[in-house]
Amino acid sequence: MHREGCRIHRMLLREIIEQREIDTLSPSACFARYSRGRAMPEEEDPYRTAFQRDRDRILHTKAFRRLKRKTQVFLAPEGDHFRTRLTHTLEVSQIARTISRALFLNEDLTEAIALGHDLGHTPFGHAGETVLNEVYSAGFKHYEQSLRIVEHLEKRKTGAGLNLTWEVRQGILNHSHGKAILYDQPVPDLSSECLVVSLADAIAYINHDIDDALTAGVISFDALPKEAVTAVGEGNSKRINSMVLGVIEGSSGGEINILPEIKRGMRILRDFLYQEVYPREAIESEIRQARQMVRDLYCYLLEHPPAQMNHDDTDDSFERRLVDYIAGMTDEYAMRLHHSIFKGSQTGQR
Repeated sequence: MHREGCRIHRMLLREIIEQREIDTLSPSACFARYSRGRAMPEEEDPYRTAFQRDRDRILHTKAFRRLKRKTQVFLAPEGDHFRTRLTHTLEVSQIARTISRALFLNEDLTEAIALGHDLGHTPFGHAGETVLNEVYSAGFKHYEQSLRIVEHLEKRKTGAGLNLTWEVRQGILNHSHGKAILYDQPVPDLSSECLVVSLADAIAYINHDIDDALTAGVISFDALPKEAVTAVGEGNSKRINSMVLGVIEGSSGGEINILPEIKRGMRILRDFLYQEVYPREAIESEIRQARQMVRDLYCYLLEHPPAQMNHDDTDDSFERRLVDYIAGMTDEYAMRLHHSIFKGSQTGQR
């Protein structure tokens, strides 16, 4: 009888959490009980909602672990305190959860989208993405690759893919609309949780890219635009706090937005990064090297298939599998492989 009572309690726990969402969250939130479901139906978990399960599945993937050795901005920095793609992801998750909690949105869905949003990034970040988009005939976008990872490339005992809910998959695919919100451009009809992640992504990279550039000595604090500093604050934590509050106080009635003065400050800082920081020779020279390495690897491996790709059991073309292979590399692995292939040759020398 005791065991039967425990079983009933376990089955009720998920339902209690789902009902609590319905009772307490905003009408514009996504509710786990009303998810559009998974491509392959599964038995519900007794303890966790569907979005909580998705978060856990993403967290335990190999692709997530590889993010710790993928570049954010600086290529193989010597210091220990520069951001990686993993620390960026964790910062996005923390910011997005804070905003979602304040707006009474589904925090579990927000976290799942945030943790999965950059799984598809290539080695060397956007530098590698640019090259694969140029050389691969079908084109390459990191957000599409992130979706491909969770739908096909990660493996479970039940088969390929993580079989995530529709809401998480759509959020991962559409997480890059922060720029559109900042510049008052049209935004697709997406979940509030997805839009929160989009803005959290922008808040995170604007601030940590400035912080890393200051740490590296690429810029000085005095170089930051005074108007933006006045609007959002001087230090990293003050800037983040101002931007987070700007989203919380600028959103209402199910519309995710930013207070006008904070939005303008964010735009100024983002423009400053793209006009004054990323083009600096100290950064641009590393980007050129990174692009050349990825291009060299693609061209070489296209003619000399690696052994581990010769026995793939999918129906994908070799070119598609090669792009998956290169995109999945960490920075360190890509550099070691490039060195082992081109050492002593003129091709692709750094």
